[in-house]
Amino acid sequence: MKKSTLAVTLGLILSAGAAHAADPSMSSIEARLAALEQRLQAAEQRANAAENRAQAAEKQAQQLAAAQQKNQTATAPVEQRIAKLEQKAADEGGFEFHGYARSGLLMNNSAAKTQGGPTVTPAGETGGHVGRLGNEPDTYVEMNLEHKQTLANGATTRFKVMLADGQRTYNDWTASSSDLNLRQAFTEIGHLPSFSGAFKDSTVWAGKRFDRDNFDIHWIDSDVVFLAGTGAGVYDMKWSDNARSNVSIYGRTFGDIENSENTAQNYILSLNNFYGPVQLMVSGMRAKDNDDRLDLDGNKVKSDAANTGLHALLGLHNDSFYGLREGSAKTALLYGHGLGAEVKSIGSDGALLPEANTWRLASYGITPLGGGWHIAPALLAQTSKDRYVKGDSYQWATANVRLIQGFTENFEMQYEGSYQYMDLRPEGYNGRNAVSGNFYKLTVAPTLKASDVGEFLKRPEIRLFATWMDWDHRLDKYASSDAFGSDGFKAGGEWNFGVQMETWF
Repeated sequence: MKKSTLAVTLGLILSAGAAHAADPSMSSIEARLAALEQRLQAAEQRANAAENRAQAAEKQAQQLAAAQQKNQTATAPVEQRIAKLEQKAADEGGFEFHGYARSGLLMNNSAAKTQGGPTVTPAGETGGHVGRLGNEPDTYVEMNLEHKQTLANGATTRFKVMLADGQRTYNDWTASSSDLNLRQAFTEIGHLPSFSGAFKDSTVWAGKRFDRDNFDIHWIDSDVVFLAGTGAGVYDMKWSDNARSNVSIYGRTFGDIENSENTAQNYILSLNNFYGPVQLMVSGMRAKDNDDRLDLDGNKVKSDAANTGLHALLGLHNDSFYGLREGSAKTALLYGHGLGAEVKSIGSDGALLPEANTWRLASYGITPLGGGWHIAPALLAQTSKDRYVKGDSYQWATANVRLIQGFTENFEMQYEGSYQYMDLRPEGYNGRNAVSGNFYKLTVAPTLKASDVGEFLKRPEIRLFATWMDWDHRLDKYASSDAFGSDGFKAGGEWNFGVQMETWF
């Protein structure tokens, strides 16, 4: 009841009481009215208290609403940024930057210049690499910039450009000796909605590139197979859940670009098939008039050079260590004839004979041994006949093993051993002499890593190293222009020391 109503009611009751004060019968009525007045006053007090509580609750609710509104206003930009980041993470489009680099200092035990590199032995001319750990005096960099996007219709696009440079000088300014080169520039278009059947999820590409399914043995810096050039192709034509194929055509050039009228174009048609872990790759090539190619002086480069070639690869890609334990392994048997007899870098050698035949076996695996130890053995062997001169023969085999021993989450010891046997009979080609013999290399390299100690394929790494190598003295006579037998680098044992970084991302 409101205060004004209560006052009027009390006034009327009190007036009535005053008018009949002389009447004794009214005393009981007055008593009841007094009691009623007390009850009304108590009710009024309770009403006031309730009204105060309601006002306080309403005020508190208003304050809470204002605070909530203020909080929403303050957090809105943060929520918007989070939403944008989540959208960016889910979006497959955008620019990417990837790279590879190595750079190191190499010296002998007299603190003087020394020889090095995976192709340091005479067999290196025909692809006979040895272990690279503690055996690289160069700086090599690859920089890859990519743009990817997924369109509204589900189609995907990718553009990639790759720059690379290699140096053997230790100076900071090397422009005069730079080998800076544009190695790749290509575009891919994939998952086109108008494609169906085997082409439904395929990718079409064109430009200058390395083939996507090249693979290598990292420990000896040698590709198992390397298909590259300028051309076009289709990846991932799927015949079943386990079977897919790639088809491509690449072009390569034999000869000097200054003598463009006398260069030969080698065109390589390749079909690369996969069924589960098995790979079968077949390539044919043709370089018309390669035997009529002229040098800068107008003389024929090689009048008996091949004009055609064949190349084949049978590979096995294991997701275990040769089926024996956890890890991974890859094995390949390669054959080449004519221009295909350069079995690693397909179609890149224009001096091969039509009769040339080459076989190559490559295999490597990676597995943990327990107790912080990991191992990666590799085998690479090749035999080639009638390669550059009828009757010549190039045979070599490399066995390599790299061990990692982890100590802390950032420190490990790396050990590498390489052995190579070679029997090279060039029959006087290019001033080379027939030699045979063995090469040995051992390296110890304390290594720092940011994380993932024991992982063979995780970088960056910073390594100190000490390398000992030796070879049979007969190998010093192979050629006057190669590393073996050069001043200060002869058989009898050689110590090299240095530091190197290697990274990729």
